[in-house]
Amino acid sequence: MVRFERFEVEQWMDTYETTPGVLNVAETCAESVSIDELMQLSEDKAVNPLRTSTVLTYGAIRGSSTLRERIAALYEGDQLSAENVIITQGAIAANFLVFYGLIGPGDHVICVYPTYQQLFSVPESLGAEVSLWRLRPEQGFVPDVDELEKLVKANTKMIVINNPNNPTGVPIPRDVVYKIVDFAKARGIMILSDEVYRPLFHDGIENNTAMPPSVADLGFEKAIVTGSLSKAYSLAGIRVGWIASGDKAIVERLAEARHYTAISVSQLDDQVASYALSPAVRGPLLKRNIQLAKRNADMLKAFVEAHSSLCSWVAPSAGTTAFIQFHVGGAPVDDVAFCRDVLDKTKVFFVPGSHCFGRGQDFAGYVRVGFVGSTAVLAEALQKLGVYVEQNLGQ
Repeated sequence: MVRFERFEVEQWMDTYETTPGVLNVAETCAESVSIDELMQLSEDKAVNPLRTSTVLTYGAIRGSSTLRERIAALYEGDQLSAENVIITQGAIAANFLVFYGLIGPGDHVICVYPTYQQLFSVPESLGAEVSLWRLRPEQGFVPDVDELEKLVKANTKMIVINNPNNPTGVPIPRDVVYKIVDFAKARGIMILSDEVYRPLFHDGIENNTAMPPSVADLGFEKAIVTGSLSKAYSLAGIRVGWIASGDKAIVERLAEARHYTAISVSQLDDQVASYALSPAVRGPLLKRNIQLAKRNADMLKAFVEAHSSLCSWVAPSAGTTAFIQFHVGGAPVDDVAFCRDVLDKTKVFFVPGSHCFGRGQDFAGYVRVGFVGSTAVLAEALQKLGVYVEQNLGQ
C-alpha cells in the first residue's frame, strides 16, 4: 500500500468551506466566471463556446489540437507546439502525472518550501527522497540559488519550483529563474515548474520587463511546466490543466503513464477551455483578473498596514494568495486555533500556515489568504477581521 501524508490544505478546505454564512477568503481562484460572462468578455460575439451538435465520444485522447495549440502559444518563441502538450484534469492531475511517470525509489527531488503540499508529498509517497528548499521571509521568499549547491546530490533527478508561489504570492524573479535553469542544465536535472498562477502578475503582462519567464521559454528541454484554467483564468469548474515540455521523450513517457489515470478530458470542457484561450477572450479575461488582483491586493495591503503591530507579510505581487503572519507581543499566534476562532466568531475563513504548508512549527502564526475572489466579500471579511484582531490580539 502506498503511504501518503494527509493533504492538509485540502482537508482543511473540505472541512470548513461549507460553513453556513462563510466569508471565504481561503479560495485561491480568481473570481469565477460563467460561460455567459465569458461570452460578454469576448471581442467576437459571433463565436459560441460550445458546439451543441458535438457527439459526446471520448474525443481527442491527449486533448483537441485546437486547445493544445492555444496552450503552446502561451509560451514564447516556437519551442513548443501542440505535440509538446498533454491535457489533464486540472494542474493537480498534471503534477501528479509528472511524478508518477518520472520519479521513484532511489531518486532525489529538491522542492521549494513553502508550496502546495502535493509538490513534495507525492514524490515522497513514490519512494523518492525529498529535500526542502526553504523560502525565507527575510529574503522576500525568493529562493537562494546558492543553497542548491548544498541540497543537490548525485542522484538528484528533479528540481520543483512554483512560480508564482502558493502561498506567498511572490514570483521568482527573472534572474533567479535563469540561474535555476542554468544550474539544472549543467547537471542534466529535470525542472518541474508549477505555473498554475501564471500569468496573473499584478503589474500586468504588457510591456512588463520584470515579469519572469516560464521555464519553458529558456531552451532547456528537460524543463516541464504545468498549468490550468483554474486560477488565473477563473475556470476551476471545467477541470482543465496541462503538461508541456520541449523533450518529446518526456511527453511520450507521461502520455503512456496517463493511460492509467485518464482516457480524455470532457469534450465540453475542452471546448470551453479552447474558447477561453482564444485571442478574442483570453486578453479581456486576463485584463479583468489582473485588475481584480491589483484592486484587492491594495485592499489587503491597507489592512496589513493598519494593523502592522499585529501582523506582517511579504507583499504579494502575483497570483491570488498572500501569506500573513499574526503575532501578539512579538510571538506568533497559534495559527490553527486562530483560524478556527476567527471562523467561529466572524465567519471569515482562511487557512493556517503551519498546519497546511509547514512541518513541525515551520511558518507558525501564518495564514494564507486568497484575495482575488469577490471584492465585496474581501471587504466585508477584512472589516470583520480588523475588529477581531483589535479585540483579541491588541494590547
